[in-house]
Amino acid sequence: MVNIIVNMRMNIQEPKIIDGNLSIDDRGCVRFVNDFDFAGVKRFYQVENFDQTIIRAFHGHMKEAKYAYVVSGTVLICVVPMDHTKNPSKNAKVERFVLSSQKPTVLYIPPAHANGFKSLTDDAKIIFFSTSTLDESKGDDYRFPHNYWGEKIWTVENR
Repeated sequence: MVNIIVNMRMNIQEPKIIDGNLSIDDRGCVRFVNDFDFAGVKRFYQVENFDQTIIRAFHGHMKEAKYAYVVSGTVLICVVPMDHTKNPSKNAKVERFVLSSQKPTVLYIPPAHANGFKSLTDDAKIIFFSTSTLDESKGDDYRFPHNYWGEKIWTVENR
């Protein structure tokens, strides 16, 4: 695999939330994220963990972008910029997002970012939408241990 160092003068995008909403009437509930337009999406897949102790992380791409939508339960998703494909900076800022099926939201994970998630409920299921085909993704796949950017990022603090 080729070792890539990102030119930090590039226009690096930031993760962002695309808010949705829900409508409830006497017939039931409709969840929607109308501002998500599927532009560039080439495939999707659903992921669920067997229990809340499993952390699926970190998985990054330099070219591929992803969108995450929680269809059931609640998850903690961590996203961090990658400035290097073999040894990214451990000082990079990790952004934490809590997504729930109770609040329809799509999380945009831009290229040059690694991400991972932890289920916060037993019924958590996420659909990921990818801008790369499976073959394209295989050539743009970088993995790091779940604690590469620290163990604390996965901790849920009592408040």
